[in-house]
Amino acid sequence: MAGALAVGGFALSLAPRGALGAPWVLVALAAGALVWVLRSPLDARRDDLLPALAVLVSALGLATIARVSGDLARKQEVWLALSLALVIAAAPAFDAFRRFAAYKYIWVLGSIVLFLLVAVFGQEVNGAKLWIRIGPVQYEPVELIKLFIVLFMAGYLAETSDVIAAARPWSIRANLKYLGPLFLGWATSMAILVFEHDIGMASLLLATFAAMLYLATRRVDLIVGGAALFGLAVWFAVQHYPYVIARFAAWHDPFADPLGSGYQALQGLFSLAAGGLFGTGYGLGHPGYIPAVGTDYIFAAWSEEFGALGGIVLVGAFLLVLVRALHVAQSQPDLYAKLLASGLAATLGFQVFIIVGGVLGLFPLTGITLPFFSYGGSSLVANFLLVALVWAIGSERVTPGGRATASDREDMESRMVGGAHERSHADPVGRQ
Repeated sequence: MAGALAVGGFALSLAPRGALGAPWVLVALAAGALVWVLRSPLDARRDDLLPALAVLVSALGLATIARVSGDLARKQEVWLALSLALVIAAAPAFDAFRRFAAYKYIWVLGSIVLFLLVAVFGQEVNGAKLWIRIGPVQYEPVELIKLFIVLFMAGYLAETSDVIAAARPWSIRANLKYLGPLFLGWATSMAILVFEHDIGMASLLLATFAAMLYLATRRVDLIVGGAALFGLAVWFAVQHYPYVIARFAAWHDPFADPLGSGYQALQGLFSLAAGGLFGTGYGLGHPGYIPAVGTDYIFAAWSEEFGALGGIVLVGAFLLVLVRALHVAQSQPDLYAKLLASGLAATLGFQVFIIVGGVLGLFPLTGITLPFFSYGGSSLVANFLLVALVWAIGSERVTPGGRATASDREDMESRMVGGAHERSHADPVGRQ
């Protein structure tokens, strides 16, 4: 963490004068990051690279945001302070993360409630209805929905993965019985696409849903079927929603309307081209020409001034977070912890892939944020909670002799295995 703070502090020292808040604000943020790491249990061994990378990427993102908008940078500092305060406050609950499995239906119910709140009270911005405003604060509930869906699926699949995996594709009774609750999560992604016109978050939820379902059951037929239905929903959206139509048109041929719908995409591509391999240098580019650069195109702003190599380094940092999170998942002794860590890792990885791919023109830009890096308080808070939870999942208790033990995990694993054994004998329906 000390190294991350040193590099981040140096980057922020280069920010334009007056773009950031008072120096004491950055000192307080650094202190909060240290408290987050140092408050972990003394008898626990954790992968401290996870929180360090989150803080480092956030600092680099803040420096990039300061280049394009001092107002957004100062707001981002406030959201960063709130994120650090929340992960510190949530740490005791995250340390006992296995208790979350008992509330699996609460998580999906919370997702539905948040979705309904957005549908009723949400504000439409740029064609997508995603935000709820409370006084001067605007929040995007779908950022919490993505975490709630992972928590629900991990708890549900830990109990039912064996019978779902054994069910035959043509066994309608078995599939409806055990897949019904799961498709609440799938239906949430469909509802976000159809009613809120947000392809990006709908794609993210569906990708996470598919990844967790496959990891738990190895049922390829479910993934193919879900993807096909999602494809039909996207086709419907492209045919009927002007916002979605404009996004696809700007991606397919931005030169068809270079001063209108294609302007943002073209300016993003010009910015990437101007950066070349090594970039123009910090403060020497012109990322301000890109509309909504602080949110949608922050990766283009970074790559213009630090070049393709800088973009590769940034993506490499995200890849390192993903690899460490998957290592945490692989090292868990019970299915619930494996699925929870894998689902959180998939959420982060797919989000980076969707936004970076959109900026590079591989597929339509969807408007979701680059984790930790783009301006966006909702995303920043949700992704800090995500990393904090993965960090807690990877905790290993250390005995006075220095050996790591996982007796509490082994007890949980034995209970889960016993429960699964009982289900497999008590309910043969899933194996029809």
